[in-house]
Amino acid sequence: MTAQEQKRKLSAILSADVKEYSRLMSQDERGTIRTLTSYKKAMTTLIEDYKGRVVDSPGDNLLAEFGSVVNAVNCSVEIQRELAEKNAELPPARQMEFRIGINLGDVVENDGRIYGDGVNIAARLESLAEASGICISGTVHDHVKNKIGLEYEFLGEQTVKNISEPVRVYRVLSFPGAAAHRVVKAKKREGKKWLIAAMTVGLVLMLGAATVAIWKFFLPRAPSSTELSSEPKMIFPLPDKPSIAVLPFINMSADKEQEYFSDGMTEDLITDLSKISGLFVIARNSVFTYKGKSVTVPQVAQELGVRYVLEGSVRKAGDQVRINAQLIDATTGHHMWADRYDSIIGDVFAMQDQITRKIVAALAVKLTLSEQQLVSQKYTENMAAYNEFLQGRAHYVRRTPDDYAQAIAHFETAVGLDPNYGRAYAALSLTYWESAHNLWTSNLGVSHMEARERAERYLKTAMKTPSAQAHQAASKMLIDWHLHDEAILEAERAIALDPNDADSYIAMAYALTYAGNPKEALNFVDKAIRLDPHYPAYYLFVLGLAHFVMEQFENAVTLFERALKINPENYVPLIPLAAAQAHLDQTEKAAATIEKLHAVLPILTLSFVKQSPISSYKDPADKDRLLNGLRKAGMPETPYDALRKGRS
Repeated sequence: MTAQEQKRKLSAILSADVKEYSRLMSQDERGTIRTLTSYKKAMTTLIEDYKGRVVDSPGDNLLAEFGSVVNAVNCSVEIQRELAEKNAELPPARQMEFRIGINLGDVVENDGRIYGDGVNIAARLESLAEASGICISGTVHDHVKNKIGLEYEFLGEQTVKNISEPVRVYRVLSFPGAAAHRVVKAKKREGKKWLIAAMTVGLVLMLGAATVAIWKFFLPRAPSSTELSSEPKMIFPLPDKPSIAVLPFINMSADKEQEYFSDGMTEDLITDLSKISGLFVIARNSVFTYKGKSVTVPQVAQELGVRYVLEGSVRKAGDQVRINAQLIDATTGHHMWADRYDSIIGDVFAMQDQITRKIVAALAVKLTLSEQQLVSQKYTENMAAYNEFLQGRAHYVRRTPDDYAQAIAHFETAVGLDPNYGRAYAALSLTYWESAHNLWTSNLGVSHMEARERAERYLKTAMKTPSAQAHQAASKMLIDWHLHDEAILEAERAIALDPNDADSYIAMAYALTYAGNPKEALNFVDKAIRLDPHYPAYYLFVLGLAHFVMEQFENAVTLFERALKINPENYVPLIPLAAAQAHLDQTEKAAATIEKLHAVLPILTLSFVKQSPISSYKDPADKDRLLNGLRKAGMPETPYDALRKGRS
């Protein structure tokens, strides 16, 4: 090898091999080769997606290099997640589990191949990894520990073959937003549990990867101000990262019709802050329960379980805007900062960006490069389109048939003004799809099928500039199409884009329930409720579905009834409620629930439910559980049976 042929460089090296490969080959040589070929193809695709290249792939081994160590680690967890999904389709004895080692080191490249201790250490790390696990060197850990939201376990300094000095080794425990697909489950530590005490109802939630929540009183109800004792007590323990609630900005404009603008300012600040993994941000739904009420900062912090509260006001007159904002540490009453911003309406996005960055700086939160880009990202520069979007969103969050129709009118005006407004397209997709799902399309002047087609078309455009909402919509659609694994992936992407969006965690819980993993869904509902303590009725519905699939029918009945009490206009929970009541032999109650359903939709039948999204379960047994319960409750099989029953 001549000096000219050699190329020395620093690379992130990924080395992988199959655990128990010899056993798999001895039991089924052809099947093992077929599986190995398929898995390596999937791995190669992911490596290329993360800007890496496969250097060599002999037998069950695979060697790849990356110019970015962050890309290498992200790629490795994505590989393990995808292979875990593939393995779930195979019998346990035939599952093929790869071990992965990653090192950052100096290598010599010659004729496309790489050599040196950097490569050797990666191979040694691979041998230390568990099946479906990842081990990284200390140098890799030093580079990624503050850049990726992963958990690690230090395995100490390891002496490895043919390497003169011990190597610091870390095991990757999990990856963000994907508790449904743990890379390596952390060993259960004695006595370590996360306790959330909801004092007003005596609720204890036990959280943990190996613990299934047992909910005697189901969900915490956020207390009113009169229910709180005069002595401050936290309902929730403070998170292990800076936590903040953004109170609705007060509309100081002379025109009360400008309320949507101050609300939109609040929501956009929440959205921008939510993209930052180093912050814990309370959801829009919960903070808006304080709108128009006289509350104190300590009270808000106590009820929501946060340390910091942002409050402010907006005055809009013509094309002039004034924003006042102040950040308060609720534990001390200290004002972290307060400022006033005066500008023209066209600069409102810049003002939002300034406020977000002031908060980040005050709380000493470090932004990753991608977070810096996300926070600065604005979905439109067209103020008229933005104005229409805010008005549409004000209707959408009310989630009634009439509000959906009005929301769509504003969203469609917004995309007419800015054809590249991805966030407005995502909102249109969600609104049309949810209207079709709830059979509210008559208010929109379109058929059920046309509403679904529009939702799909708008989603395709929204994905050109993806948002958490776009991925939530995609996840819901994929469930209806019986693509459950893909639906989980879309929910993971939503969480990754906005790690503080409670709706993304609910989207994951919904997808997991329909994919046949309701126990794991409970964990995501927990996270959503922590981010949104004043949760909407839909969260109760999703939680009720999980309990229904687990055949915990009493819990399911209580949850569906509570969802209906909060939002009686949404009749969808009546369907699984009737089935759950029937399974509990509550014959009269189940029949009464069916009557309520028929009052809304007279010809609702089993043949209709079989084709509807609510029965789109991956496991036929879950679908049969719903249909058998409805049959037992007295739901007619066909429209003909319904008409005949009506005549009798």
